[in-house]
Amino acid sequence: MKKKIPHRLYLSEDQLPKQWYNLRADMKELPDPMLNPANFQPATAEELYAVFCNELAHQELDNTTRYFDIPEEIQEFYKMYRPSPLIRAYHLEKALGTPAKIYYKYEGNNTSGSHKLNSAVAQAYYAKKQGLSGLTTETGAGQWGTALAEACSYFNLPLIVYMVKVSYEQKPFRKSVMQTFDAQIIPSPSNTTNVGRKILEQNPNTGGSLGCAISEAVEKAVSTPGYRYVLGSVLNQVLLHQSVIGLESKTALEMLDEYPDIVIGCAGGGSNLGGLIAPFMQDKLLGKASPRIIAVEPASCPSLTRGKYAYDFCDTGKVTPLAKMYTLGCGFIPSPNHAGGLRYHGMSPVLSKLYHDGYMEAVAVEQTKVFEAAVLFAKQETILPAPESAHAIRGAIDEALKCKETGEAKTILFGLTGTGYFDMTAYNSYLEQTMTDFIPSDEDLQKAFSQLPKIPGIQ
Repeated sequence: MKKKIPHRLYLSEDQLPKQWYNLRADMKELPDPMLNPANFQPATAEELYAVFCNELAHQELDNTTRYFDIPEEIQEFYKMYRPSPLIRAYHLEKALGTPAKIYYKYEGNNTSGSHKLNSAVAQAYYAKKQGLSGLTTETGAGQWGTALAEACSYFNLPLIVYMVKVSYEQKPFRKSVMQTFDAQIIPSPSNTTNVGRKILEQNPNTGGSLGCAISEAVEKAVSTPGYRYVLGSVLNQVLLHQSVIGLESKTALEMLDEYPDIVIGCAGGGSNLGGLIAPFMQDKLLGKASPRIIAVEPASCPSLTRGKYAYDFCDTGKVTPLAKMYTLGCGFIPSPNHAGGLRYHGMSPVLSKLYHDGYMEAVAVEQTKVFEAAVLFAKQETILPAPESAHAIRGAIDEALKCKETGEAKTILFGLTGTGYFDMTAYNSYLEQTMTDFIPSDEDLQKAFSQLPKIPGIQ
């Protein structure tokens, strides 16, 4: 008799990863180094100390250490909500009439409602261990700010969060959760920083962007004694911490004698996607397997599918180091009607390099199609997905429907990054048919591309 695969599979606490996996250690060609904007030379750890915790600066620049031990304090924190379940989407498969097997890794079973807590606790831990006075950060839709507020509260660290203004106005209850954990929330751009005032002077009615909020958070950190800045996506250190998602997924699939033909994740800055695909990309880099890996991004902010692979600032105010990545230009401001948190102008340098070298694919989807997938998934699987997660759901459904056409019973794994309970304004917009799709024109993008930094001898 054929073995019945359970709907949900939880690993035991003993099976929790004891190490994070550093994907860069197995890449054939490494991403180009971060550059110091003052001299356009590769940034050193010492130069990053003014912005990041010391240990995080070292993790950011380490291209050779394959595995990093997870400190016991972080392992104990993880046990409060990890391991997260791997779920077989039987009901969605049936609704689609597909022969494909669809699995999803569900990261929404913690108070932050997303995967962001995996890195937040690590970054707060290293800040506390260093004896810092507090942290600053930015948040888009609010998941990262919520996660970091939880982690900082746990370690008794003050936190200042610059929240993208359009999200600050759309999602008041996200603010309430962060404030419950004692975080100070400031809508960005704001009058509390020099860069915020400059952005408001140029565009008084802007709804803001992650690039704007990053600029403010970095300025606040470097101008406040004992503070450092932390980031919830894009950076190498974040992808390192998020590898627990993929490591758990691979272990669970091995217990089921399964291996994914296709791995799909939503893509904004790259934290969830990079974490989910890490061990499967390792297999691909080492020639052990060849899964298709697909990034799904919003058509309103299409950094991989329509961006330039170039050095750019990681923030709108141009105060951060420069990174070689797929970018829409640090001055690009996504449409305020975009309902999800995937509003960053660039993509993780690691993922950008892998995409550039042909190891992964990318597709851009309109938000009405994303919410169509979200509603179908919610009805079949009883979880209301975050708009960000719904991009991956859209990609998984599209691939499953292709299997229906061809009759191929492929195994699909996607990342369900979190829940959508704070995104009801967006759901209402979709259900009331007032949601629209915004796709930037080539002229819109060219305007931002024209502002890419000119680096002597490089670009």
